[in-house]
This record gives sequence, structure tokens and C-alpha cells, in this order.
Amino acid sequence: MISPHGGVLINRFPPREEREEWLGKAGEMPQIPVPQTFIQEMENIATGLFSPLKGFMCREDYERVVEEMRLADGTVWSMPIVLPIDEETAKSLKVGSWAAVTDLSGEVYGVIEVRDVFRRDKRREASKVYGATDGAHPGVARLYSEPELLVGGPIWMLRRMRHEKFKRYRLDPADTRRIFSERGWRTVVAFQTRNPIHRAHEYLQKVALEIVDGLFLNPLVGETKSDDIPAEVRMRCYEVLLERYYPKERVVMGVFPTHMRYAGPREAIFHAICRKNYGCTHIIIGRDHAGVGSYYGPYDAQRIFDRFDPDEIGIVPLKFEHAFYCRRCGGMATRKTCPHPEEDHITLSGTKLREMLRKGVYPPPELTRPEVAQILMEAMR
Repeated sequence: MISPHGGVLINRFPPREEREEWLGKAGEMPQIPVPQTFIQEMENIATGLFSPLKGFMCREDYERVVEEMRLADGTVWSMPIVLPIDEETAKSLKVGSWAAVTDLSGEVYGVIEVRDVFRRDKRREASKVYGATDGAHPGVARLYSEPELLVGGPIWMLRRMRHEKFKRYRLDPADTRRIFSERGWRTVVAFQTRNPIHRAHEYLQKVALEIVDGLFLNPLVGETKSDDIPAEVRMRCYEVLLERYYPKERVVMGVFPTHMRYAGPREAIFHAICRKNYGCTHIIIGRDHAGVGSYYGPYDAQRIFDRFDPDEIGIVPLKFEHAFYCRRCGGMATRKTCPHPEEDHITLSGTKLREMLRKGVYPPPELTRPEVAQILMEAMR
């Protein structure tokens, strides 16, 4: 099976007897209260989803990631994984000591060894990471809403989040690697999505399934834009599709427990590395992967992979053209396979789909399975 990024699958859960000891000490430590988003990021570090990270980034890692898309040791990594803190919290911290990471109600979830407290230039980070500095970009808006100070250092996760939704689909990298191994899959293609799967997605996945052993359908269920279709609705769409249109023995679905950054090319690299940690050997990178609005070119998220030696990333990006339904071909196609003019093509983007649903218009069956269209329409009502 493919090695995790950096060579080792990180595990930052202490043994049970040490966990109880840490929980006892945590009450005497300075407290770092953070929103649930950052508790989830800490859990993703602990499970190895963000391997090789063992904690939140210190200045050296952060600076090099922002400027060069590499960790301090040269390992490719494209997105800052940081823990923002306010000025008052920073006053209570001492470099070299430990602090408890809590939710906003004060419940302890983990501890962090404070190795660095530093200030970031949010405008520079926005420009380098998102390629934009205006607050209309949802990733930039999130960044601007966070404190400027960051605390970095290795963590121990002492208590997992109480995930009430999608329990059967919450698979850690250790789980997916075991499942893929039990199924005898040597090659696995990942598909990242924050939108309901339409026929174009289905086409790309099934083309990929022709050349690999299995498909890991990995919908993101963390925070997204307010106008994105809710995760619960998307999951129902995936379930009906997998039940009726996919070979069950060749597909595994598990949720991707992080928020959308909408960072386009940089987020495509981040998505690929996370799927490599899950045990995937390939990832589908389609048109405008992780993009938003018109901030990125339609294939920038594919071209960014060419900036690195393939061995440095390790997972193979399958770069697909935009798929559409061609009336004259009588099926799904891309520009690579269809010779007919655009007037013969029926296309559907996530934005266009949401617009149709708001107007009470059913998406065309050429692009959306009727069962999926029904789920979406009922949800909109």
C-alpha cells in the first residue's frame, strides 16, 4: 500500500493510562478556547489525516508553507494548519510549557506543547495562499475573521469530537487503509466533492474505475459556503447513487472531516496529500477543483501539480477535462472524446444546479439522475 505522506501515519492519541493522566493535568494548565473548526483540525492531526504534521505549525513551517508550499524540512505541503489565539490567551502561555485546548464551553479536547507564539501577516497569507486579498473570497473572509496571533507545537488528542452525523461513514486513515487492504485493492482513486454528484462526476469516477481497483468517494462534510447544498442532502444523494448505479464491491464512501478553504490550486494539493494518507494512489482533479467564483483559471488546480516532482507528492492526479452530455454522441463526453460543437453539449455546474433548484426547475436527466433530482428538489422545498 502507498506510504503516508512523510513515510509514517501519525497517531497523536496517547495510551489510555496516559490519557487519564493528561486529562488530570489539563485542569491546571492555561486554557486555549477555540471554535469547533479547530478542534476538528486537531483531530485530523491526531488521526494522521494531516500526516506528517504532529501539531499546529510553528513559525518556520508556517512561513515556508505560505511562501513555498513546503514544510521547514522541504516536504511538500500547501495549506497552513494553524491555531489562532487572541491577545489575552497569548499572555497566559509560556513557550516550553503545555496548554489545554478546549471548545468555547471549556471542555478539554487536547493539549499542546507551546513551542512558538507568533504573529501572522493575514494580507500576505491571503495573497500567497488564496491568490486574493478581498473579503468577498470565502477563504479570505474566514482568514480575516481569525486572530492574528498563532500558537504552534505538537499536540495530544485526549477526547474525540461527538460526531452525531454520518457515523457509519467516519473512517480514519487507519480504517480506510485496513479496508482497502482487506479488499485487496492495490490502486485506489479518490474523489473529492462538496456538491451533489451529477452525471459528469459519475462519468469521471467510472472512467477512473476502469484503470484502478477501487473508488474512495470522499465528500467533504465540514463547513462550506452558506449557499452550498447542505452535507445531509448531499449524503442522501450519494447513498442513492451508490445503491443503484455503482458496483458495491468496488466503492467505499467515507466523509472528509474538514472545512472548505476554497483555495483552488493550493487546496487541490492539500486534498491530494490527505487522500494519500487515506491510502489512495490516485485522485481525480477536474475543472476548477476547490475553486470559487472566478478567482482561478479552470485548470489551474491541475497545472500546479506540474510544479513538483511526482515522487514528492506521491499520489497520481488524474486530470480530467470538463465533462458534458453530447446530444449527438448520445452520452457523456469531454473535449478529448467528442468532436461536436458546443451547441450540442448540455453542461451543469454546481452554481447552475443550485440556481435551477431555487427556481423549482428539475435538472435535465442527461445530467442528473432522477432519484438525485427528487432528493434535491424536496430539500429545496
